[in-house]
Amino acid sequence: MTASLRGLRIVVSAGPTYEDIDPVRFLGNRSSGKMGFAIAASAARREADVVLVAGPVALATPDRVRRVDVRSAAQMRVAVLAALPADIYIAAAAVADFAPRHPSALKLKKSDTGDTLLLELVRTPDILAEVAAHLPRPRLVVGFAAETHELGRYAQGKLRDKKVDLIIANQVGMPGSGFESDDNMLTAFDHHGSHALGSGPKTELADALLDLVHERLGDGDATSATDPLAHRQR
Repeated sequence: MTASLRGLRIVVSAGPTYEDIDPVRFLGNRSSGKMGFAIAASAARREADVVLVAGPVALATPDRVRRVDVRSAAQMRVAVLAALPADIYIAAAAVADFAPRHPSALKLKKSDTGDTLLLELVRTPDILAEVAAHLPRPRLVVGFAAETHELGRYAQGKLRDKKVDLIIANQVGMPGSGFESDDNMLTAFDHHGSHALGSGPKTELADALLDLVHERLGDGDATSATDPLAHRQR
């Protein structure tokens, strides 16, 4: 039986961010948004109040989900913070780590740049860490770590450094899994150890993740949790 999340407000971020170099070029990544959209869809089926903050992806909005479209990391930060307070935040987006300091208002021409183009990059906002420190803090803050190697070490470091409750690590760079794929391979890390969510379609893994989220809420019964309105007023 699917665990209900009725009465809970869940904010999910999904997809990549694009950081503009000029009006026609950007820095981005290969995230399709499918994992985050599957999580939002599963949460809505469980009767949660779901806000989906989506980077630039070509995916249909899941039923009963409120969607906010953004492009850059800075825009995603504004949209996520505007959706708070919430009971649960799941950061499934692959937010760019760096953005050009000075995007050009005009298209950069090869004739103007010569054989090389040097870009000065600055760090983008750390949305996950900011939400984890936000007051009132969501009851559960869940991050994702997409890694090509040393999955456990990097995931545990992110769990510690960003002060979140769960990190969902997925192996990328493998054929048929991760970015741009319908399938994934996930392992959840908390401050007590790890829990394999398995491999398979992202839709099924989204259900497994939300079962784990439901379990981590405390008493195993989301319907008896603190009323979201009262929670938001704390």
